[in-house]
Amino acid sequence: MIVRSLRDAEDSPRRVVTDNWESTRLLLSGDGLGFSLHVTTIYPGTVTPMCYRNHLEAVYCLEGVGELEDLADASIHRIAPGVVYALDRHDEHILRAHTRMRMVCVFSPALNGREVHDASGSYPLGGEVLPAAREE
Repeated sequence: MIVRSLRDAEDSPRRVVTDNWESTRLLLSGDGLGFSLHVTTIYPGTVTPMCYRNHLEAVYCLEGVGELEDLADASIHRIAPGVVYALDRHDEHILRAHTRMRMVCVFSPALNGREVHDASGSYPLGGEVLPAAREE
C-alpha cells in the first residue's frame, strides 16, 4: 500500500516548478503502478503549448478557468471545475489559463519524477527516477 500526502510531496523533489506551472507528482514510475498521478497548478495568464508524443494524459480540473485549444481542428474547449479532458491521440494542444488552475493529471506510461516539457511540448521517456517509498 502506498500512502502519501500532498503537503509532504510538495516539500520534496516530487514538486517540479516551471515558468507556467508547478506539478507535485504523487505517484511515479518507481511506485510500480504503470501510471503517474500529479496535482498541477497552472499559473494565471499563461499560455502553454503541449503535445505528449510519449504519453497519454487525462486531466480533471479542480479549480480555476481556462481554455484548451485542439490544434488539429482549432476547436476551443472551456475548462472549469468538474471538466475532464483526455489527450488520447497525442493531441497537439494549447492550454490558456485565465485564472490560477488546479488540475489532477494522470499519465501513461508513468513519469519518472523530474520531467519538464521539451521543445516539442512533450515529456521525454526516461530520465531521473525518483526513488519509490511506500510512505512519505
